[in-house]
Amino acid sequence: GCRGLWDNITCWPSAVVGEMVVKQCPIYFSYFANAHGNVSRMCTSHGWTELYPAPYAAACGYDTNSTPTEEAVFFDVVRIGYTVGHSLSLISLTAAMIILCIFRKLHCTRNYIHMHLFVSFIMRAVAVFVKDVVLFENGESDHCFVGSTGCKAAMIFFQYCIMANFFWLLVEGLYLHTLLVISFFSERKYFWWYILIGWGAPLVFITAWTITRIHFEN
Repeated sequence: GCRGLWDNITCWPSAVVGEMVVKQCPIYFSYFANAHGNVSRMCTSHGWTELYPAPYAAACGYDTNSTPTEEAVFFDVVRIGYTVGHSLSLISLTAAMIILCIFRKLHCTRNYIHMHLFVSFIMRAVAVFVKDVVLFENGESDHCFVGSTGCKAAMIFFQYCIMANFFWLLVEGLYLHTLLVISFFSERKYFWWYILIGWGAPLVFITAWTITRIHFEN
């Protein structure tokens, strides 16, 4: 049979050989088109067939009149916009890190947590730059279709940085909650738990995600 498939738009359930699976067009196509069509795939002994009756855009009534040049210009503008934003953020955060490191009076558990949060933002910005360099050098725009090891490593690093960034935001909330709830507590002891949550927990989830992707959709 055929394993379940996620084609980055629709989730296709597992099926036996000879079974045809029919899915409605994703709901977000209705924002751009009035047509409400279906797409289907057949499970064969060689795996899933291509979409029938046509790719998503055509089957779901999406207007594809925009020229490739217009789309390229649009995506270039978006890429330039977030590149400038991440660059300014990277410069500001680096300056903040230098200030916090130089002045010893600012060294305390609260600011140590802030520094780790800043590092997670810096890593997130760097991961975006690395991802763009790898993907655009391969002539791709979103996914690692080429299957190169470097591209996959860049995407894993990118996902880890995003998750670590959110976990350090969680740690900031946990620290404030601890200050409000617990009157006397060892900040140093709790700090190592914060580090474990901020950097360790994302590693567990990303490792599981990576193994799952390699096994089911390499």
